[in-house]
Amino acid sequence: MYAIIETGGKQYKVQNGDTIFIEKLDAEENSEITFDKVVALGAEGDIIVGAPYVDGAFVEAKLIKNGKGKKIVVQTYKRRKNLKRKLGHRQPYTKVEITGIKAKKTK
Repeated sequence: MYAIIETGGKQYKVQNGDTIFIEKLDAEENSEITFDKVVALGAEGDIIVGAPYVDGAFVEAKLIKNGKGKKIVVQTYKRRKNLKRKLGHRQPYTKVEITGIKAKKTK
């Protein structure tokens, strides 16, 4: 069984046991998280699509760690203006492990 969840303005396809990196959440390490914005559920050729979310469905996950990604370097340059600038950015992330996908029985 798999689910498509929405968090941090992005959508992720997850299954039991998956480890994913998502936008940073305000939670402590080793805590349990529930994602209730389930866009779709699928299993063995069947798919349930929500409008916009599937009612009664949620995904349970365990927060492994919060961290920062690799540094990216951004350089700007304007010709003939003697303007050069170098910036760095590290995007914060949360690493979570999916522990369960639950759905309300239909029909």
